[in-house]
Amino acid sequence: MPALTPVTDHVYRFDDTCHVYAVIDGGAALLIDFGSGAILDALAGIGITTIRAVLMTHHHRDQGQGLAAAVARGIPIHVPHAEQDLFHSVDHFWRARNVDNNYNMRQDRFALLEPVPVAGTLRDYQTVAFGGLRVEVIPTPGHTIGAISLRVSVDGRTLVFCGDLIAGEGKVWSLAATQWTYNGGEGIAATVASLVTLKAHAPDLLLPSHGEIMHDPQAAIDRTVAALWEMLQARRHNLRLFQFIDAPYRALTPHLLFNQTSESRAYALLSDSGKALLIDFGYDFTTGLGAGTDRGSRRPWLYTIDKLKTRHGVSRIDAVMLTHFHDDHVAGVNLLRDTLGVACWAAENFADILQRPHHYDLPCLWYDPIPVDRVLPLEQPIHWEEYTFTLYALPGHTRYAVAIAFEVDGKRVLATGDQYQGAGDEYNHVYQNDYDIDDYVASAALYRRLNPDLIITGHWEPLDVPPGYFDNLDARGALLAKLHRDLLPLEAVDTGAGGFCAVLYPYQIDAAPAQAFRDRKSTRLNSSH
Repeated sequence: MPALTPVTDHVYRFDDTCHVYAVIDGGAALLIDFGSGAILDALAGIGITTIRAVLMTHHHRDQGQGLAAAVARGIPIHVPHAEQDLFHSVDHFWRARNVDNNYNMRQDRFALLEPVPVAGTLRDYQTVAFGGLRVEVIPTPGHTIGAISLRVSVDGRTLVFCGDLIAGEGKVWSLAATQWTYNGGEGIAATVASLVTLKAHAPDLLLPSHGEIMHDPQAAIDRTVAALWEMLQARRHNLRLFQFIDAPYRALTPHLLFNQTSESRAYALLSDSGKALLIDFGYDFTTGLGAGTDRGSRRPWLYTIDKLKTRHGVSRIDAVMLTHFHDDHVAGVNLLRDTLGVACWAAENFADILQRPHHYDLPCLWYDPIPVDRVLPLEQPIHWEEYTFTLYALPGHTRYAVAIAFEVDGKRVLATGDQYQGAGDEYNHVYQNDYDIDDYVASAALYRRLNPDLIITGHWEPLDVPPGYFDNLDARGALLAKLHRDLLPLEAVDTGAGGFCAVLYPYQIDAAPAQAFRDRKSTRLNSSH
């Protein structure tokens, strides 16, 4: 059996299918990753009688193939929040994961073969106490999308257990794992961004899952970042990476900032008091979304928030105001609330979707409920600091959306989410988002009435409204409505553009076998809704 090797007085390494680390606290140990589980038999030799918990850095099988042994002994297992489904519900993953004609290059097929119960999830930026040890969770996507590193102070030193993010000076354990899409290099850029974060934490030791312990983390990180950057340049991927790390926000006006790194686009409105209000907040600092739409493929974080403070003098973010419910606009909201105390403001026409997503049959719903701290009425002024906002229903891309009108630095601004795409007049209707035939006629009339100088959108460059723009929207809206009326047999059966006669609410419900339940609401829809 491999021996336990001391790292410091209270930290040991066990070489297994991965390096497993034991952090000792009296007669108890906290395990970082688990390997085959063979470490359990080795710990008795150093007087360990209690295992407080196993903390997993990521979901790969070499990290946790023996977790059933931990379950058998009643040892609690804590896993990265973004990867929880690849532990407690991995059986569902295996039933859904495609194999034939596969274009998903993520190494999620190196997940566990059987589910294990999860005692808790390790949420990004959280500090968790286990006995006398305090563990800080650092989001470090790269080797996997949902991977984390764990920072612990022990024996007067700062240790970071970094999983497979880095394997040594100038080395990563796998380049193949960084390919999150077909021929993509998303994880390479994410690894660089994560290593920059780890360097800022100034660890004394970096302890990887594979490779050698790094006693000079700064040098190890610098050399690895340099090598990965050379790879990105050779691939011609993420070539503005360091520009965005340094300056993610671009000023559209002195008090309105555009987050160039996010998916979808997010904006920060600055008050003279030093406070900020965000408009939408999905996937901050994305280096490219991974293939698939399971929870393990979608990971928000707060990478650019510090730059609001250090570069733009923001002392506090009061709230995030949302244009609609889609995950790429809301995925990071719970992190903002839980980590920074940022309030979530959402319009009355989609607030319930955020709070009860599983009740709705709609695309692009976030996996967890998002509590709404303030439900905003439509067409009534809303005040924050020196600004006044008015929200207007904006059906089209989705029925459950708003346009947010406000004035800043002498400009009339309209935040419109995903209503139009491209140059600002291309249709972006998705039928299952509950699109109706005349929605783009209505939005054209709304834009003309509000007469903005600047339109800020969810995925495209901000638009300084050109001459003739509203006339063009009127014509485009009328054309789309005419095409639908020409093509659909509305005289025979009028189900509107969506094509369905009814929807069920709630759409999903948990029920045990043989348990009776009653559908609380069924709504008939037609073209006028």
